[in-house]
Amino acid sequence: MLKRIICMMVISSVAFSSEPDRQLQELAAEFWNWRFVTQPAQGDDIPRVERPDGWQPDFSVSAIENNRQSYVQFRRRLEALPRDHWSRSDSVDYLCLRSAIERVNWELNVLRSPHRNPDFWVHQTLGAVYELLLIHSPMTKQRAENIILRLESFPKTITDARENLIEPVAPFAEIALDNLSAIDQKLMKTQNALKQLIDPSLHRRLEEAVQNAIAVLQDYSRWLEQNLSSMTREFSCGREAYVYFLKNIAYMPYSPEELLQQGRLEWNRSAAFETFEVLRNKDLPPAELFKTSAEQIAREKIDEQAIRDFLEEKDIMTVPDWLRHYINKKMPDHIEPLSHMGVVDDLTSETRLDEDGVAYIPEPGPHLSYFRRACAQDPRPIIVHEGVPGHYFQMALAWKNSNPIRRRYIDSGANEGIGLYVEELLQQFGLFDDRPRTREIIYNFMRLRALRVEIDIRLALGTFTIEQAGEYLAQTVPMDRETAIHEAGFFAYNPGQAITYQIGKLQILKFLADARVHLGDRFNLRAFHDYLMLNGNVPIALLRWEYLGLRNEIESFF
Repeated sequence: MLKRIICMMVISSVAFSSEPDRQLQELAAEFWNWRFVTQPAQGDDIPRVERPDGWQPDFSVSAIENNRQSYVQFRRRLEALPRDHWSRSDSVDYLCLRSAIERVNWELNVLRSPHRNPDFWVHQTLGAVYELLLIHSPMTKQRAENIILRLESFPKTITDARENLIEPVAPFAEIALDNLSAIDQKLMKTQNALKQLIDPSLHRRLEEAVQNAIAVLQDYSRWLEQNLSSMTREFSCGREAYVYFLKNIAYMPYSPEELLQQGRLEWNRSAAFETFEVLRNKDLPPAELFKTSAEQIAREKIDEQAIRDFLEEKDIMTVPDWLRHYINKKMPDHIEPLSHMGVVDDLTSETRLDEDGVAYIPEPGPHLSYFRRACAQDPRPIIVHEGVPGHYFQMALAWKNSNPIRRRYIDSGANEGIGLYVEELLQQFGLFDDRPRTREIIYNFMRLRALRVEIDIRLALGTFTIEQAGEYLAQTVPMDRETAIHEAGFFAYNPGQAITYQIGKLQILKFLADARVHLGDRFNLRAFHDYLMLNGNVPIALLRWEYLGLRNEIESFF
C-alpha cells in the first residue's frame, strides 16, 4: 500500500492534470456516440466498440456521404473551441479527439475503403456478427436477437457493396474471396451451434436469416470472381497518404524512411539476441506442447496469477485489486467456423469490467499456426502481450480512466507498443528464466515485429506485393506461410498498423529514458508504468509531452 501511495505522489508531481475542459469533453462524447454507430467492423481486437441494441451496419451511398459531412462538421467544431484556459492535459485530449476524427477521413477519403476494398464488405457482414459471437458471457435473448438482426442485414449490405465498389482492388477482392470460401458450411456450423445456446422461439428466424445470408454472400463471391480480371492490382496508399497518417492520426514524429531505419536496427538486435539464446540453450531438450486444451487452460490460469504477483513483487507496476483475470477457454463451436474473421478473444469493454478477459484456444497439435503454437508451448508470452500486463490489463485500466476521452481507442501505436514493450520488459526482469526455450519465443516475436515495419512501409509505398510481403515474413521470421500471407493482406489494406508494435515500443523506451534523465531522483519505474497503463490509449509522443513537458516531438502536430 505504501508503494502505491508513493507512486501516486510521483505521478501527481510530474503529470499535469486538472478538471478536463467541459466543452471539449462534450464534443468528444457526441463524437463517440456517433462513432459507435458508424465505425466499420474489422478484424483487430483493440478498436472494437460496443454497439447499441438493434444496431445494423449502414454503408449505403447516402450514409457514407452523411459520414463524410459529419467528419467535416466535427472537425470544424473541434477547431472552433476556445482554448484560452486549456491545460497541457486539455491539449493532449484535443489531439486525441482530433486523431479519432481524422481516422474517419482516413477511412473514407484517403483509403476509400468502401469504394476500393471488397473485403471491407465481408467485415460489415460476417465481421459484424463475429463481434457478438466473441462475447463469452452467457447468451442472452437480446444478444441472440442482435445476432439475427445483423444476419438479416446482409442482403442490404451486399447491395450497398455493389453500388459503392467503384474502384475495387483485385488483391483485396482475393482476400475477400478467401474469407468467403465454403461460407455455406461455416455459417451452417455456426447456426447449429447457436441453436444450442439461444431461445427456441428464435430458431426459425435464425435459420431463415442464415439461409439468406449464405445466398447473398455466395452471390457476392460470384460477382467478385466475374469482375476480378477488370479490377486494378494497384493497392498502395502512397507516401503522401502515409505521411498524413503519421502526422495526423498516429502522431509519430518520424518520416517513413526514419521508421524503416528504426525497424532494420531493431531487426539486427533481435536476430542477434535470438542467436545468442539458441546457442545458450543448445543442450536443452526441445519444448513440448501441451497434450490437451484442458491442460493448457489449467496452466494458463496458474501462469496469469504468477505474472500478476511478479509485477507487484518486483515493484514493476501496480495490479489493481478490482482487475479481473485473463483466461483461456476452449474454442466454442459457434465461433470456430468464423475464427478467420479476426483476433479470437474477448477483452471485455467499458461496461463489462466485472468480467474476465478471454482468449479462445484450439486443441494443441503440430498443425497450429505461429502464435497458437507458441501458446501451446508456454502461455506466458501471449498472456503478457494480450492479457496481463498487455492489452486486457491496459484497456481495462484505460476504460476506468476518469477522463472519458482517454478511454477510447486512438491508434494502435500506444496499445501495441505497450504489448511489445512489456514482453521484453518481463524478459529482462527474468520472468522466463525458468523455461529458457520461451526466451527464444520472445526474441522470435521481436524479429517478427521488427520485420513488420518494413512490410508496412513497403506495402504502403508500393515496393512489395502482398505475396512478396507474405513470403518475406514466412522465410525471414520464420513463420508458417498461411499466417504470413494473412498478416500481409491485413497490413496491405490497413497501412500504418504493422509499424505500431515496434515503433510504439521504441517510443516508450525513449520516453522512459527521457523521464529517467529529466526526473533524476524523482523517477520511479512503478509510477511511470502506472501512468503509462492508465493512459495507454494516448499516443506516446503526447504522453511524453504531458509527463515531462517536452514539446520537441509534438510541435508539428498543432
